[in-house]
Amino acid sequence: MAQTLDRERVASRRATALFVAVSVLWGLPYGLIAIALDEGFTAPAVALGRVAIAAGALVAIALARGGFAALRGRGRFVVAVAVLDVAAPFALVTYAEESISSSATGVLVASTPLWVAALALRFDRSERVRRDQLLGIAVGLLGVGLLLGLGSVGTGVVGGGAMVLLASLGYAAASLIVKLRLADVPPLALTAAALAVATLALAPFALADPPDAAPTAEGWAALVALGLACTAAAFVLFYALIAEAGAGRAALITYVAPIFAVLLGVLALDEGFTAANAAGVALILGGAWLAARPAGAGYGL
Repeated sequence: MAQTLDRERVASRRATALFVAVSVLWGLPYGLIAIALDEGFTAPAVALGRVAIAAGALVAIALARGGFAALRGRGRFVVAVAVLDVAAPFALVTYAEESISSSATGVLVASTPLWVAALALRFDRSERVRRDQLLGIAVGLLGVGLLLGLGSVGTGVVGGGAMVLLASLGYAAASLIVKLRLADVPPLALTAAALAVATLALAPFALADPPDAAPTAEGWAALVALGLACTAAAFVLFYALIAEAGAGRAALITYVAPIFAVLLGVLALDEGFTAANAAGVALILGGAWLAARPAGAGYGL
């Protein structure tokens, strides 16, 4: 009994550490995408660049470790993850940021846990949410709205917003595929393979719409950071988190990550922090607690 409790505590600490790490790494991309677009890259070039950089960093390591052997016989699931979790969402989010603000993008990406809950009704009974969890998701979404500021939505909100919602649906579907079909695959192998497939899928679109002029050094720096930190490292950690904690809890990152984006802005870019920002942070943390806590933990509805 004591050994079981010790294992559970270790697993819980590991899941918490993974959750925080990925939240930080996924709190950065919206600003980096905006920089890359402003500094000369086209939307498809940004999507391809970050994926290709990440793939180049991870494929060589995975090959050296022989990690791809675990993917034999699961090619169709890897392709599905590559399309739903990388190629399509990255392209959709980057195109969306040409017409709506990064704040609006962050708010809409936060719909991912709701998509997970909806898909779980059909595909994964263990991920079906309780009423208190639904309340937590709703509270968290309200917090994201306060944190990022719904008033900054741009004129292309309808088309751009639809793109981001489709991207969120892709993230949710991919999370369930990883949990149900690929949870035992080493995260490095899965990430490297998915990124390689996504690179091939995105290349034709980037070649058809190249930048008009050479991007600046700032643009390249943003792209490299997107590829190495926000894509390569983040995906390895995210797939490990899904295997550790489940798709539903892992998807809560999509509305916790904006907290770290705001902190970065305040500390590094001298951006303001209003009362609405503070209320948003409190609602997000409270919503995440409600949505992620196990059944029978008390305060149920």
